[in-house]
Amino acid sequence: MPYIPHTPNEVKEMLRVIGADSINDLFDEIPQELRTDISAIPLGKSEMAVQRQLSEKSNIDGTPLCFAGGGAYEHHIPAALWQVATRGEFYSAYTPYQAEASQGTLQVIYEFQSMIASLMAMDVSNASLYDGASGLAEAVLMAVRANRKAKSKRILMPKSVSPVYRQVVETIVKNQGITLDLIDFELTTGSMDPLSVKNQFNNDEAFAALVIPQPNYFGSLEEVHQLTDWAHEQGGLVITQVNPIAMSLLEAPGNWGKNGADIAVGEAQPLGIPLSSGGPYIGFIACKQKLVRQLPGRIVGRTVDLDGKPGFSLTLQAREQHIRRSKATSNICTNQGLMATAVTMYLSFLGTDGMQKVAASCVANTQKLMALLEESSVIQFPFGKTVFHEFVVALDVPVELVLERLAEEDIVGGINLCLQQTNQQAADEHKNHLLICVTETKTEEELQFFSNTLINICSDISSQSSSEGEQK
Repeated sequence: MPYIPHTPNEVKEMLRVIGADSINDLFDEIPQELRTDISAIPLGKSEMAVQRQLSEKSNIDGTPLCFAGGGAYEHHIPAALWQVATRGEFYSAYTPYQAEASQGTLQVIYEFQSMIASLMAMDVSNASLYDGASGLAEAVLMAVRANRKAKSKRILMPKSVSPVYRQVVETIVKNQGITLDLIDFELTTGSMDPLSVKNQFNNDEAFAALVIPQPNYFGSLEEVHQLTDWAHEQGGLVITQVNPIAMSLLEAPGNWGKNGADIAVGEAQPLGIPLSSGGPYIGFIACKQKLVRQLPGRIVGRTVDLDGKPGFSLTLQAREQHIRRSKATSNICTNQGLMATAVTMYLSFLGTDGMQKVAASCVANTQKLMALLEESSVIQFPFGKTVFHEFVVALDVPVELVLERLAEEDIVGGINLCLQQTNQQAADEHKNHLLICVTETKTEEELQFFSNTLINICSDISSQSSSEGEQK
């Protein structure tokens, strides 16, 4: 907030009412070492001088070179996007229950739904979700409700799905009698082997759905067509958890296998939402027409009035949504409306060609970095190089030490996969594995700098370890 209108007396009265001694008491949860002493600014400074001093303090944090992903990605955001999205009519728009007063908001949501459905090659989308992780949980609930033929509350969940997503899904569905059966990935590819999946689950008890990530958490690409057809042959639905940028190049979920996936879900943060310390994010979910009444939250439809003029309104709101909670879908209403607006603008600004160029640039930059790292003997690619814009490297030195040294060079070097795992066996499988992400934002100079720095740090740590070993 650039201007605070409260007088000292008003601040004093506010503190008295809430029982605080000072403004600093309102921020007591922030560690002291992370605080900036605003009182150090002398009284009587001009606005211009204060702005300059605060800018200098904020610049101390720097702008590190980021090669971390794992579900949150750094992409270029057109300057016009947030200039338009933060206009008052978009920025403060509430849930559009009154269609006659909310045509602009409703149309934006309708365009969001249409674009997401088109990108996923699905029939219908809803008006967004809180984030990708809770979106996957909603897709699981949808599949259990919709797959009446299987009459099963069993979901096949690959270990190649993000550990965070799996934890969120488990938290939401475990008390509803739904079980998640984990599927191993191949240690040589980082993805599921369709033959192994068939051998493990063929003629087994029924399951409601199979989850297929594309690309998966390790950046590897799954055999989506074979897995989709197999799941349908077994009577299960197919839930896809996808990267929306990747879908502009890879086959869309609605076209997987003979009949396509049934539900597509994911995180839309790459579509115009900046990285901002953990949020806000926005999930998306789309499905085939036969499952439309199982979609949670809101759906906006387009119609015409008595004069033949087009208009928009909320539609397919079942009575159970409001009065029979035991049969209702999740009531996601005032969700990430502003984020959905930003995503709509991002897709509109870039269009099909722009999206494909962004995705292609991500792939090209990723391959360039992998080629540079391949020259080093201290870095290996345990899962191969068939990836979109993330890949795993195996180091011969501790990843935590490497990341600390990279941070000293103002580089966020990636994600330590060992720390992401939920059990010791999984942690051991990913010992010294580093997940690296590359997007269209990286220049050739930055790729070369990161490659040289990573290789030199690994070699330096390895040499130090060898010297210490010889001394002992």
